[in-house]
Amino acid sequence: MITNKRSPFPLWIVFTAGIIAISFSSIFVKLSSAPVSVSGMYRLFITNLLMLPMMWKYIPKIKKLSRKDWLLLIGSGAALGLHFLLWMASLKYTSVASSTVLLTLEPIFVLAGAFIVYRERTTTAAVAGICLAVLAAMMIGFKDFTVSGGALLGDLLSLLGTAAVAVHMLLGQKLSKHIPSLLYSFVVFLVAGICFAIYNGFNGYSFIDYSINEYVLFLLLAIVPTVFGHVLFNWALKYVNAASVSSAVLGEPIGATLLAWMILGESINAIQVAAGLLLIFGVWIFIRNNHVRYEPQKAQ
Repeated sequence: MITNKRSPFPLWIVFTAGIIAISFSSIFVKLSSAPVSVSGMYRLFITNLLMLPMMWKYIPKIKKLSRKDWLLLIGSGAALGLHFLLWMASLKYTSVASSTVLLTLEPIFVLAGAFIVYRERTTTAAVAGICLAVLAAMMIGFKDFTVSGGALLGDLLSLLGTAAVAVHMLLGQKLSKHIPSLLYSFVVFLVAGICFAIYNGFNGYSFIDYSINEYVLFLLLAIVPTVFGHVLFNWALKYVNAASVSSAVLGEPIGATLLAWMILGESINAIQVAAGLLLIFGVWIFIRNNHVRYEPQKAQ
């Protein structure tokens, strides 16, 4: 783990709260009957409304953003929107366990991207920890993987969504060094929400014809997994690298699978419980040993 500043709160508390929060995301999506792109749009726009009162103080900072900053912010927001669209859609085809378990590949994508883009390298022990955690996460969803058409499509959508959020995290790592985390979150959520709105309009989905229960689920998606999940993780990028923040998703299959068992009645077995404990151990190894160093740049 690398940090340029000292976090005012213990990061394990931040990560634990974030993991619990994002674990509810798949449950709310499963309970909703609205198109996933509509759920995603409302999720992001409601989050923007909740954050709006805190944005006024950042107006001078907004005016100082460069053209490059705006392009990177738009890219990060578009990648986040694509992640939400693909992953939320995957839940309509496959189980919570299968969909969330593929999200655990995010830290590997981020580690690879950070090495290519930022020349970051980590320790052998950290890589071993992440491999152990991913193996455990695969055990959690193993019984749900299938080659049937629908489930296979769901798994593919989740995998592509994982690649998209890795791009979002890598851009966030760069931008969070000089852009306040709340401002960064607000802008990328707004961009992602606009992308959803364009997608919904193009596909002819209704923007308002939904029941009260659906709007309650939209609100819960905004408050629980977005504000207390993604906003917290964006804030943590100021203190640790993207790979460390991404490692938090390794805990999501545990929380999501338990919640799916309790709320949705999806099955769970002893292997999944044991794998959950192994996953936690792997994450602990990674966080404890992820000391980033940088490859020297070759002379031009």
